Amino acid sequence: MNAVMFSTWMAVGLLTGGLAGMVSTDESHGLVRDLALGVIGSSAATAALTALDLAADVGPIATAFVAFAGAALLIIAQRKFWHTHA
Repeated sequence: MNAVMFSTWMAVGLLTGGLAGMVSTDESHGLVRDLALGVIGSSAATAALTALDLAADVGPIATAFVAFAGAALLIIAQRKFWHTHA
């Protein structure tokens, strides 16, 4: 892992979490939790890419796509399974 890959998945995770918090305010647990979920999801997806030994072969665009997919999937799972208490 290099600095470009690390900064890419951190930035994508934060952006995905922030956008999810702005778009779906009814199901959100708050901006901080959405940001944390975005970073955790992008970290997990990028770690899976690294564990499969595919991270060295892809560039920052593919890393951003994988990080976005991981962040989005975790946020969608949170919205579906862990509902807010209104």
